[in-house]
Amino acid sequence: MAASRRPGGRHRARYGRYDGGPDPLAPPVDLAEALGHIGEDVMAGYSPERAMQEFLRRGGRDGRGLDELAREVARKRQELLAKHNLDGTLNEVRELLDKAVLAERGQLARDVDLDDGDRAFRELQLGNLPPSTAAAVSELASYDWQSAEARADYEKIKDLLGRELLDQRFKGMKQAMEGATEEDRAAINEMLGDLNELLEKNRAGTDTPEDFAEFMAKHGSFFPENPQNIDELMDALAQRSAAAQRMLNSMTPEQRRELMELSAQAFGSPELMEGLNRLDQNLQALRPGEDWGGSEQFGGEEGLGLGDGTGALQDLAELDALSEQLSQAYGGARMDDLDLDKLARQLGDAAAVDARTLQELERALRDSGYLKRTSDGQLRLSPKAMRQLGKALLKDVANRISGRQGERDLRQAGAAGERSGATREWAFGDTEPWDIPRTVLNAARRRAADGDGSGRLFELADVEVQETEARTQAAVALLVDTSFSMAMDGRWVPMKRTALALHQLVTSRFRGDHLQLIGFGRHAEVMEIEQLTALDSMWAKGTNLHHGLLLANRFFRKHPNAQPVLLIVTDGEPTSHLEPDGEVYFSYPPHPLTIAYSVRELDNAGRLGAQVTFFRLGEDPGLARFIDSMAKRVDGRVVAPELDDLGAAVVGSYLGSRGGRGSTAAAAESTFGGWFGGSRGFWVG
Repeated sequence: MAASRRPGGRHRARYGRYDGGPDPLAPPVDLAEALGHIGEDVMAGYSPERAMQEFLRRGGRDGRGLDELAREVARKRQELLAKHNLDGTLNEVRELLDKAVLAERGQLARDVDLDDGDRAFRELQLGNLPPSTAAAVSELASYDWQSAEARADYEKIKDLLGRELLDQRFKGMKQAMEGATEEDRAAINEMLGDLNELLEKNRAGTDTPEDFAEFMAKHGSFFPENPQNIDELMDALAQRSAAAQRMLNSMTPEQRRELMELSAQAFGSPELMEGLNRLDQNLQALRPGEDWGGSEQFGGEEGLGLGDGTGALQDLAELDALSEQLSQAYGGARMDDLDLDKLARQLGDAAAVDARTLQELERALRDSGYLKRTSDGQLRLSPKAMRQLGKALLKDVANRISGRQGERDLRQAGAAGERSGATREWAFGDTEPWDIPRTVLNAARRRAADGDGSGRLFELADVEVQETEARTQAAVALLVDTSFSMAMDGRWVPMKRTALALHQLVTSRFRGDHLQLIGFGRHAEVMEIEQLTALDSMWAKGTNLHHGLLLANRFFRKHPNAQPVLLIVTDGEPTSHLEPDGEVYFSYPPHPLTIAYSVRELDNAGRLGAQVTFFRLGEDPGLARFIDSMAKRVDGRVVAPELDDLGAAVVGSYLGSRGGRGSTAAAAESTFGGWFGGSRGFWVG
């Protein structure tokens, strides 16, 4: 906005498009979406750096990514080459020449005062012009035109060639010099002479800023780009001069020869061509890094003049530079390398907006603390990023829990806490085990009270359940299978998502609980959440449940006052165990000793009071039989969730284990009560 003063002292505001950088009113970039995609890729085995690059390539919901922008750049490049050819100036010269010859022949036929011999000689000269346009123009340079119209058309050829050659080096000159006078042409030649002297001083290292200022004060009207120093001037001139050379390289040998011969006719004097050749030599010496030797294959029907063709070659060079920038395939590539002005010029403002959004995303991801660089120079997801990802995953889990129609529980037993020895009447929603003696006794008493014993054998009013004492803290061990089959069968990422969601829930909502993550493959290992989510696929065979249970029981013993909760996610029977000397023993099919060691440690967990839930992945009958038998030994529970529902199943089981007398659904409602709106479970926090 700019303000100006009206007569009388009143102010008038004028509004225009904001061009001072990024739009200050634009909405902030959506880091949550970016982090979600990056987190998924990291858990799939990508490095954070590569995951970020992949997101930038794909783009977000509301903007194009690098790949789509690169495809548009390639498409425009192909369209330029397929639409145009480089015959434009030669064809225009040919048309003017044919028009001049036709007008001259007409004048010769009408001129009755012309000597017959002279007429015959002139007609013979016109009829035997060489087929080469350049040669014909050169041969007619000394012809005494009888037709004023023909002479004017021929002079247009010289004027056209001069303007086209200037337009090759100074964009816009073709139009600016249309109808130019001799004084205008003299000014051009003077400017070229002064420019070459300035460039030659720079080559010799003797130029000064005052030399540049003096040149611009005298000839600045020829340079609408308004360069601020000699380097900017040389850059602009060299880019266009190199494009002109590439256009010449792209022509056929016949086209080049014709053009070189015609150039001598520019403005009817060789002085212009001499100045331009001197300019090209200076620029090549000063800017050798420009592409002076390239060429392109044009194959279209629309002819381009020298100036327009040079502009097309400049466009192609810009498109090539944009293609390289968008590829981000070179060392040290950053989104800030993208030239937004070039992108807007070639693909439009919308493309520049999408690219700026990607730049801001990359900058925000690097500067906001979501990515951290380790001592070895590698990017890692920071704890802040892990919390953000965990929130998103927990949100998805909570929505799934709120909308579930039930789990595929295969067996459920046990209680939510230690049995107190007391019983009470059953109430709707109770999950505690029935007290069978008290229930049978209540039924017998009721039937006896009826007198004739004709009532129903059992009624719900007869049922009593065993009361339990809910513990205020839980020690939760999540054992996740990291064996070969988990990666091979597409269960790797769902497993990590589950661990991250549970970790987020415990650390944010149940800070008094203790959580340990244990991965068990050929051997078991206690892992931090960052280590687990970044874990590469484990291709070594082996499912060492025995070692995992050993670590879990050690964890439970460290927290004797907390309720032990054991959650085991697996897709295979145990195939390895630890020997007494600490070595890993592997056997497939499972060795009886491996099974025995695993059962022994599971029994130990049961004696510690652990509430055990197995999450069985896959439909292997042998695995189902094994897990069922294991769960029965400790009054445990088996859940066979779909992969997409694994996180909800594990989190739901954890909530149920610490929910006292309430059900899993009730515990979830209590836990997520502040995060849901209404019974449909919409996330509002």
